[in-house]
Amino acid sequence: MSDRVADDAISLVRRLTRNLNRKVSDIVLLLLNHKSAGSFGAVAGLAIAVVFTWKFLRSPPDRGRRRTPKRNVLPSANGGPSSGVAAEDPPTVPNLRDSDGVQENGSPYELSLGQIVRKRLGGCRKVTCQLLGVILEEKNPEELQKHATVRPSVVEVLQEITKCCDFYLMERVLDDESEERVLSAMENAGLFGSGGLNRDKVLFCGTENGRISFVRQIESDWHIDSNLDIISQLTRFIRCQLYIYSDDLGQIAPNVITSTSLEQYLSQIS
Repeated sequence: MSDRVADDAISLVRRLTRNLNRKVSDIVLLLLNHKSAGSFGAVAGLAIAVVFTWKFLRSPPDRGRRRTPKRNVLPSANGGPSSGVAAEDPPTVPNLRDSDGVQENGSPYELSLGQIVRKRLGGCRKVTCQLLGVILEEKNPEELQKHATVRPSVVEVLQEITKCCDFYLMERVLDDESEERVLSAMENAGLFGSGGLNRDKVLFCGTENGRISFVRQIESDWHIDSNLDIISQLTRFIRCQLYIYSDDLGQIAPNVITSTSLEQYLSQIS
């Protein structure tokens, strides 16, 4: 509407200008017929006045119309535009290939062992674990009366567990000498001190029921054992258990995870 009014105004000014030019021409012709100094001065003054008036009223023909930029309006919940709310430009999406977590081919970097262990344990606070058949090469208490050997492949995994959990180790032994052999083997494997494991959290008992009692008193979130009877008795009290088996799996409860070794389970991404 405003553009049409402006065009009409410009057209009116041009018509007035043409009429004014005709009138001036008639006046100039009239004055030329009466030649005198005063007549020429009047003509010059009138011409100057007409020129200034014409420049003042004339609208520049090359002036472009100003356009108001459109604003994107966010839709309301009912599908229509919401009043007075303009949509902002979408944020710039970062180039994922330049991020620290992605290689040039777009595949993620491999997780560290510590990250995998924490992911596997699911943020649990306390972990209890049997020694025989899990941490030690020996399978029964009778073998501990002769020797004790820490499995080398499990050392690094144990160190990662101690960084994120309150970790307890326990076993049934037949004599005090067996306890000393186990502690000495763990010391030689570097599990104490800088290894992160607390010597006071290595517990010994004289019966299998003693290990059950330890786990319940500690209120463990995770328990790891190679004895299926112990696993079965603790099912009602422990949130999650890892059964380390060598031969027959037997009857397994739903909250029991199975694996052939502790390091095999805790060092692989699920």
